[in-house]
Amino acid sequence: MAPNAQFAIPNRDTDETYVAGQPSLPVAVEGWNGRVVRGALADFQPEGGTLKILVEDSPRLLSLRFNQVKRLRVDPRDAPPSLDAASGYADEVLHSFVVQLRDGSVYSGLCHGCRRTPHGLWVFPKMAREGDPERVFMPKSGIVRYEVQSRDGGLLADSGFSETLLSATEEVSPESLRHIEVSMVENLEQLKAALERQATLKPVPIGEALMGLGKITPEQLLRALERQKAQPKTPLGQTLVEMGLIQPADLQVALARKMGYPFVDVRKFPLDAAALRLVPMVLAIRLQVLPIAILGASVVVAMPDPLRFKAIDELEFTAQRKVIPVVSSAADLQAKIAEAYRAIGLGDEAVPAAVEPVKPSAAPASNVEAWQLAVELAGEASLQGVDERPIEQSDNTLVKLVNSMIVEAFHQRASDIHIEPYPGREKVIIRFRVDGELRPYLELPANYRNALIARIKVMCSLDISERRKPQDGKIHFRRFGGLPIELRVATIPTADGLEDVVMRILNSAAPMPLEGLALSPRNLAAIEHILERPYGLFLCAGPTGSGKTTTLHAALQRLNTPKRKIWTAEDPVEITQRGLRQIQVNAKIGWTFANALRSLLRADPDVIMVGEIRDAETAEMAIEASLTGHLVMSTLHTNSAAETILRLGDLGVDPFSFADSLQGILAQRLVRRLCSSCVQHEPVTPERLRELTNDYRAQLPDDHPLQDPDALEREWRQRFSRDGQLTMARAPGCPECGQTGYRGRLPMHELLIASPELRRLVQARARPADIQAQAIREGMRTLRQDGIEKVLMGLTTLAEVRASSNL
Repeated sequence: MAPNAQFAIPNRDTDETYVAGQPSLPVAVEGWNGRVVRGALADFQPEGGTLKILVEDSPRLLSLRFNQVKRLRVDPRDAPPSLDAASGYADEVLHSFVVQLRDGSVYSGLCHGCRRTPHGLWVFPKMAREGDPERVFMPKSGIVRYEVQSRDGGLLADSGFSETLLSATEEVSPESLRHIEVSMVENLEQLKAALERQATLKPVPIGEALMGLGKITPEQLLRALERQKAQPKTPLGQTLVEMGLIQPADLQVALARKMGYPFVDVRKFPLDAAALRLVPMVLAIRLQVLPIAILGASVVVAMPDPLRFKAIDELEFTAQRKVIPVVSSAADLQAKIAEAYRAIGLGDEAVPAAVEPVKPSAAPASNVEAWQLAVELAGEASLQGVDERPIEQSDNTLVKLVNSMIVEAFHQRASDIHIEPYPGREKVIIRFRVDGELRPYLELPANYRNALIARIKVMCSLDISERRKPQDGKIHFRRFGGLPIELRVATIPTADGLEDVVMRILNSAAPMPLEGLALSPRNLAAIEHILERPYGLFLCAGPTGSGKTTTLHAALQRLNTPKRKIWTAEDPVEITQRGLRQIQVNAKIGWTFANALRSLLRADPDVIMVGEIRDAETAEMAIEASLTGHLVMSTLHTNSAAETILRLGDLGVDPFSFADSLQGILAQRLVRRLCSSCVQHEPVTPERLRELTNDYRAQLPDDHPLQDPDALEREWRQRFSRDGQLTMARAPGCPECGQTGYRGRLPMHELLIASPELRRLVQARARPADIQAQAIREGMRTLRQDGIEKVLMGLTTLAEVRASSNL
């Protein structure tokens, strides 16, 4: 530009024409990366959105676009008198101003006034000290909103430059993002450039980003942060959406525009088949993500919310690569994922039929990842020969397969993983126990069985050379880059020198509240009353896997207050609670339940939970502790509440001490719960109603009032009728439940409450049948009866109740 060119620099009241270089106008330009460049303003072209700076102490002329400029400050140093704002404004009333900028920062203070132009905002701040700017210009592209108020609180100016913002109700799509200056990525070159730009940006917390866009207020952010303290695993953006403070569209705008994440149009972006193969289709569908490219040692993955760190961790674990997240429309992703995988032959129908050693037909559709790995194993076996190449437990494909199997079992809500090798060239069968039933998962080639067992032994530090004796161990899966879960491992020698492996998944889940245990109103009130007692013995009975530990931890959660000291001795610790002091017993070193209980009595407990009463010593110490001012809880493996009393008698406990200490016994079983997505309710036919009443009355004493079928039916209609009639439910099956009709489990309960008459029967060593009859007269419902009531409530089926209660 010629030295005598002219451009408009506004005064407070008028646009003043300033001739560049006569004398030079000192300015400071602040960029979005935090750098400040000082020099003389050589050119200022608002229409073209550019300016030029003659850099201080340098012959360099720096050309900048407005979208690179955060603030342009006119420096008062050596400024001409006509630009000395302080002299003209000294006696004028000052106003307060607040400007929210696109990086989430806020520029505020006192000013003599401001002027909005079509290209940005000029502010005339108070010059309180030497070096303060005389004028500050902020380009329109960097402003979210601004306010100027008089000293009495009146609003003088208010604008959000709304034409640059996205409406909260607008659908997020590539087209809707173009007008808010979010760079769209449609090819690999644009992606690389966008990621390079992102690397230069200063990270902005999502809360500040949303405040910078004017979507939330500071007060709303504080409310969301308080709520997030109770849900630390939920991202802040998701918390704000759940609270109704923002829309998903707002979150994506903040991520793409304020935090610098590239927004990829997956409809036009050329997808990399190698990237797709790193992430199985089932995982991509479940997480709603799409691998789009490989950059160096990293894989770029498009997702609606790139701050879902748990999803990113799972992707990195599966792909064994660093994941670079980018933003894309959720609607576009949902439509594109299946299409992309089908295009490279990895869709559900693209089954490599030529691979003979792997038969996934019996497995659920969600086995795609393990299936692909198994196909790879089978391919290696077919090339090398079944018995020619010794497979190592460290084989990379085998390692990934074991990890994938554990992750998939966790996501299928499996409680156990069963690995069953067969002799000769028969396949290795892998099955998951889900909702109490074993389901086929995968079949592997025979020559991988030894390496598979060895790999699991290595993961839990067992002796891989010992195959004649059973071994027990534990896998801390996080150590292998996996989920934060533990697995209890048992190896069992079988015929022909083989070994089975059973892995129990210990999720360390949060305790379930008492109200979530599907207890009847009578049973819930009775247990709450027992928990209010300062001492006594409360037992939970049932077979292995019937939910006894879950029930006891639900009770402990109710008791877990700062006023109580609660100790637990468990094997293993499956559920953790803050506030409980939990002990892991180890019989191998003599640290048994009895020894742990003996030590706990010296540790000033209020409540003690013993994982299981297995022997006479533990039983006697539990009763002694309950009689000396402690509330003691424990479990036994018995079939009913009344049989629990007989079992303790067989262990040799004193019936008088036991009768005095006993507060209640809860026996339970688990049945499969009907899927809530496809459940259907149908009226009970007279034949089925007669069948239900006969089953229910079979366990009632002869003198019980409900032995009258009409009285029983009237009570049921009063408690369980829908629209005036009794119903039963069924579920035909849907994708949510894997076409089984069941999803999850619920318990049936049988609660025996100690009363004076029942204590007398215990002291007299009465038969379990007599004890059960007296308990029923006092209000107890047996497992069978509780199950029938849950059938009438539409929670499960009569077939499930019969299978679990020996009808």
